[in-house]
Amino acid sequence: MTDNYLLKTADAQDIYFKIKDLPIVDYHCHLSPKEIYEDKPFDNIGEMWIGGDHYKWRLMRTAGIDERYITGNTDWREKFIKYAAALELAAGNPLYHWSHMELSMFFGIDKPLKSDNAAEIYDEANAFIAKNKLSPRKLIEQSKVETLCTTDDIIDTLEYHKKIKEDKSFKTRVLPSFRTDNLLLVRRTGYPHYIKKLAEVSGTEISNLESLKAAVIKRLDFFCLNGCRFTDVGIPYFPDRIADEPSADDTFKKALAGAEISDAEYLGFIGNMYLFLAAEYKKRNLVMQMHLAVYRNANSNLFAALGADCGVDCVGDEISGTALIHMLDAINKNSGMPQTVIYTLNTANAAQIASGSRTCAAARFGGSATTSAAYARKWKLQPKIRRSARSSVCLPIRAAFFPTRGTIISAELRRIFWTSG
Repeated sequence: MTDNYLLKTADAQDIYFKIKDLPIVDYHCHLSPKEIYEDKPFDNIGEMWIGGDHYKWRLMRTAGIDERYITGNTDWREKFIKYAAALELAAGNPLYHWSHMELSMFFGIDKPLKSDNAAEIYDEANAFIAKNKLSPRKLIEQSKVETLCTTDDIIDTLEYHKKIKEDKSFKTRVLPSFRTDNLLLVRRTGYPHYIKKLAEVSGTEISNLESLKAAVIKRLDFFCLNGCRFTDVGIPYFPDRIADEPSADDTFKKALAGAEISDAEYLGFIGNMYLFLAAEYKKRNLVMQMHLAVYRNANSNLFAALGADCGVDCVGDEISGTALIHMLDAINKNSGMPQTVIYTLNTANAAQIASGSRTCAAARFGGSATTSAAYARKWKLQPKIRRSARSSVCLPIRAAFFPTRGTIISAELRRIFWTSG
């Protein structure tokens, strides 16, 4: 496989070869800081590829493969062979190209992965792993990753981020991101217990909205002290209203008591918190990411058995573009807009979301899988390196589908990274 793989035009090749040797700044990934710190050599490509990559799990389920070959106790060789069988059906899917690029770039294997040669490739890749002692850090360094930002709940101790920072032998910066999903999902079962954990780690007695926000500020400052430059949220709902402080306080107290909360109260509370969080992000020069129109954990049985991020998230209902525009305007009027990147999984009104996000100079539309693919087809570009998944072998890099937008975002993010400690 050559560097011209899927680069069909002179423009595509010119763009790629101008950027391919630049260091990577991965501002959104799901890699485990614990795995990066421990840096245990991998045992086999089956575990590397399928052990935690829910994108591959999703493809295998789509191909009708039994769950025992995906997350069950079947051995890694069998799982790898089943994945190869699924991949044969997926030409044109990004996973098809990513898998073959990884085989070529990191294992030196340049042949199509199919069910009839999967066992041979499995053995060949494993021999390469053993000979070269491949590990998370080796792959990250080989990919020239300068900085990567993990995804971390606001109550996380960040112990492994601290340990990585103390290890001067590893040059890549591994920074936490402030993810607020669990803070905002007040109707989720177990929410009062989550708030008790937040109270413990923040050293704050939380009994009302004021004390909740005080605890969040403490955690945000803790994250910033440990290098946080990005925040994130990706919940199934988007607020069409902003509750005032007394109303949001009443809703939060209902959540603590386990009382029923109406849709209007719920959305009003989220709107109030979005306004508060954006102001705090602005003060600290943090980048705010918003993942819109996502439906989480759609398969209840798999979620109960495997937990979150098991490959059953999907496109959510189209959000109100008008509600987003109003929220961005409210944030801008209240505190000024922090640097913001907006993504949507539902492309039904992607054009409206994109144009609405540009009404604030600090906001950018990060696109979606569908719109990114459309641009890739238009420009005949190959996303040479991809955004990471949970598995360490899934390289912690974001594809640059949009040649102009990507350049603008990179310049802004680089300035934020290197001017704010």
